[in-house]
Amino acid sequence: MNHTWLTALPKVELHIHLEGAIPLPTLWQLVQQHGGDNDVTSVADLEQRFTYSDFPHFIDTWVWKNRFIRTYADFTMIAEAVARDLASQNIRYVESHYSPTDFARHGLEIGEITRAIRTGLDRVPEITINLIADVVRDSPIERAMRTVETVAELKEYGVIGIGLGGSEQSHPPAPFAPVFARARQLGLRTTAHAGEAAGAESVWGAVRDLRAERIGHAARANEDHALVEHLRTHQIPLEMCPISNLRTGVYREITQHPVADFITRGMLVTINTDDPKMFNNTMVDEYALLMERFGLDEHHICALIDNAITASWLDNAAKARLRQEFHAHPAWR
Repeated sequence: MNHTWLTALPKVELHIHLEGAIPLPTLWQLVQQHGGDNDVTSVADLEQRFTYSDFPHFIDTWVWKNRFIRTYADFTMIAEAVARDLASQNIRYVESHYSPTDFARHGLEIGEITRAIRTGLDRVPEITINLIADVVRDSPIERAMRTVETVAELKEYGVIGIGLGGSEQSHPPAPFAPVFARARQLGLRTTAHAGEAAGAESVWGAVRDLRAERIGHAARANEDHALVEHLRTHQIPLEMCPISNLRTGVYREITQHPVADFITRGMLVTINTDDPKMFNNTMVDEYALLMERFGLDEHHICALIDNAITASWLDNAAKARLRQEFHAHPAWR
């Protein structure tokens, strides 16, 4: 497999969580700074901690990790570290989730968190990263609504939309419909995790109840043929994360994953890493796996990256500029 070519290729990521993309040396620095865990005494221990029995175990580990992000300066540090790491992989444009309400326990405010993140991101000018605020389905609806109202005032810091993450298996989408409606009124774009820890009914909820513009994961949409046809016919962008789905046990083997079938059907598939430092994956790993196990070639990979430009929330002029830049790159096929 030509990993050198995949590394050189300019790329786009639409489904990545800032807090799940912290390079492990940076996270280890935070663990040391804020008082560690007796079971975690090195970067190697962190790597071992990031192994999961199932999706709820992953969520528990996510909550554990966030204990070590406690100050606005921490957010600036991790934002810069994440941006540098992504830029080193020749990822040129990113729409990154962040979960500011997770840090209310540390007395941190959404606006200041967002400003701190933007300070860090701006230190890495070779990559453009816009932000998607996760309203977190584990939180009360009232808190989600307050989050939307707050982040709508933070567009100058690159906040372009909201997402719905968290424990999908316990919290269906429908109750968040007013939150998503309000977000649209305020000019925010919308995406929702669905079809990851719950089945096709969750994806239907994201489409019908939330009217989400994109679907995060959608891996289990294949449980309902009518849903697959709806997603294909309406070209609803899918933010697919194959390695993530393996790591959290959604699928045991990559050959069980519907991503290749969805691509063959002509669905608007994009490929993403989700939480790359918690799943030990990169965009190159994702594309290489698809090539090795499903027989995708260079033209398929370039088409998937083109899909990501199409599905992004850039305006049409910016999409055209990015596509022209990518197509002119020596690695583009």
